[in-house]
Amino acid sequence: MLAQALVPAAVGKAIDAGIIARDQHALLWWGGAVVALGTIQAAAGILRDRAALTTRLGAAYRTAQLIARQAARLGATLPKRVAKGEIVNAGVADIGRLGEALAETARGSGSVVAIAVVAAILLHTSWQLGLVVLLGVPLMVGTVSLLIRPLHRRQQRLREQQAELTGRAVDIVGGLRVLRGIGGEEVFADRYRADSQRVRAAGVAVARVEALLEGAKVLLPGLLTTVVVWLGAHYVASGRMGPGQLVAFYGYAVFLVDPLRRLTTAAGRLTQGHVAARRITAFLAVRPEFALAAADPAPYEGPAPYDGPAPYDGPAPHEGPAPYEGPAPYDGPAPYEGRPYTGSAPLADPASGLIVAPGRFTAVACASPADTATLAARLGRYTDSTVTLGDTPLGDLPADEIRRRILVADNDDRLFAGPLREELRGRGSDAELERAVDAACARDIAEALPDGLDDLVAESGRNFSGGQQQRLRLVRALMADPEVLILVEPTSAVDAHTEARIARGVSDLRAGRTTLVFTTSPVVLDRADHVVYVQSAKAVAQGSHGDLLTDVRYRSVVAREESA
Repeated sequence: MLAQALVPAAVGKAIDAGIIARDQHALLWWGGAVVALGTIQAAAGILRDRAALTTRLGAAYRTAQLIARQAARLGATLPKRVAKGEIVNAGVADIGRLGEALAETARGSGSVVAIAVVAAILLHTSWQLGLVVLLGVPLMVGTVSLLIRPLHRRQQRLREQQAELTGRAVDIVGGLRVLRGIGGEEVFADRYRADSQRVRAAGVAVARVEALLEGAKVLLPGLLTTVVVWLGAHYVASGRMGPGQLVAFYGYAVFLVDPLRRLTTAAGRLTQGHVAARRITAFLAVRPEFALAAADPAPYEGPAPYDGPAPYDGPAPHEGPAPYEGPAPYDGPAPYEGRPYTGSAPLADPASGLIVAPGRFTAVACASPADTATLAARLGRYTDSTVTLGDTPLGDLPADEIRRRILVADNDDRLFAGPLREELRGRGSDAELERAVDAACARDIAEALPDGLDDLVAESGRNFSGGQQQRLRLVRALMADPEVLILVEPTSAVDAHTEARIARGVSDLRAGRTTLVFTTSPVVLDRADHVVYVQSAKAVAQGSHGDLLTDVRYRSVVAREESA
């Protein structure tokens, strides 16, 4: 922009010193200066655009990474505190606006420099014309700012309504099958249509202000150009200025239109970016309901600091009381000493009295679905609790250690788009995948696909039925092979025959591993090694399925009896 700003000065000098004075040497000199400035302008323009693109994409993608990390960090808190539409808009629309705003800083700052240089040249040549420019530019910026403020408010309102509309669209798409089942398509379509019209009206309100802003970008610089050229022509007629200087002043006046428009464009983009940044930072400021323990620092992986004999062979330097003086809860290695513990240990929830014995297939029948959700969230450390694994509270374990050792799989989990084999296998082998497919009774699903397990999964697994999705999610959970696997109603969408096969397959595949299933299915309960009945989030009875059938409360839940 600076090279472009100096071109009119070089052209004016070429006219006055070269053409009018008939000095061929001066004409060649100043003509060469114009060529050099054009070359610099072309090279610097390419670099500026590359820098602007790098800034825009870097800002957008890095912000997307922050949003993704925040979503992962919030975990179970995310759906409770943030609407789906808000996340979608932040990860799609807002990051684009933020990138565009930062990209405009290159052109906007260049425009500021160019305007300052032109104003300095004008003041040096004619203080009256320089004063016109110096007063005209702030006046134009102030006028534009009067339009930017209402634009900011209307964009904020439009952004909020767009987030609400997107959230409603996500809910409708996710529940379309249910809506068709209950005949509610038209009702929700009418609601979406009404909300869409409100968003359209808000968009039109934004467009009105934007139209005024675009008009001001053309009108105001044009008025300034007219004033500068008129004054310059008057000075030439009175002999106070040469023809070359008039050409230069006209060039400045025409040139100023571009940086001024870019400056106003940058102001508009920065306004949009500010709105987007406020929404993004509001999302990034959301905190989890409770803090998970941080992971232990990575061990030192460089060269050993000392290779000789041990420098100290006496008693350990720490002589205070041992951190634990009771009986050892486990005969093998210590359950937790700052590194992952790979042994088997009971999972206990003191609040409910539920204890999941290690290495057994335990089933829990809850009197209400709310109890199931509450206990599953506690045991998986998705809500704050006093649950322990062995003698170690889950609150003392690092988050990644909990997620590695305890897996909670429920029917709200999603299948991701991509090859089915890669979606299900994880880090396991193909042989292990085949065994998990058979255990989850999902062989018929794979055989029905054109490419078998190499077929593609559509977004959210929509190319599978509800029962098929449930079995495929079970395969994925079995392939994770955690120390403790917690399944929430894993057979609710299949028939009784398939249910029995799944119960047998999971029990055989997970033999010797801790498995907890929340279910009220008599078929699954009968297969379990141990059954616990939960009422009002408390374990009130336990034993085998056959023994518990003598309890009228338990029987009323699992046998679907109406009287208790």
